Amino acid sequence: MSTTIDVPESSNVVKGKAVLVAPQRAGGWKKGIAIVDFILRLSAIAASLGAAATMGMSDQTLPFFTQFFQFEASYDSFSAFQFFVITMALVAGYLVLSLPFSIVTIIRPHAPGPRLFLIILDTVFLTLATSSAASAAAIVYLAHNGNQDSNWLAICNQFGDFCAQTSGAVVSSLVAVVALVLLIIMSALALGKH
Repeated sequence: MSTTIDVPESSNVVKGKAVLVAPQRAGGWKKGIAIVDFILRLSAIAASLGAAATMGMSDQTLPFFTQFFQFEASYDSFSAFQFFVITMALVAGYLVLSLPFSIVTIIRPHAPGPRLFLIILDTVFLTLATSSAASAAAIVYLAHNGNQDSNWLAICNQFGDFCAQTSGAVVSSLVAVVALVLLIIMSALALGKH
């Protein structure tokens, strides 16, 4: 024999479901900043590598009647342009090597270590890129306009292709400088707000 006991539920007890909500960390925008950081690094690589390659291939020889008497303009004739090529190649190399750290900041957007490492090295290479771009811009300006006080003549009337290539390289390096400035600002914003 079996006996069944029914226990009625009291109407005073309110039944509900317990909802478990996992606490979310504020700052999902940091992952967005990390993705933009990666894209800016790629664009800065292209700009700095393009600047170094364009300047490194800038060369023009003026044709004359004899082979023994020729005028040549090349980047290695100017020490500022040599510094420019080396520095922009170093900046491009650094930016390529910084890509894995940028990927780490995408995967772990709240980790301050990789961002701090990148902001310090970005500042160092921004200084190098800015100094080389400024020195090359000064020489390009002299090539275009000359200097009457020093008796330096403008050479861009004769060496038009050379001047166009060097001017393009300087503009490309300034694009890389702006990208590095934006990288530093974004990293500082991501580090500053927790």
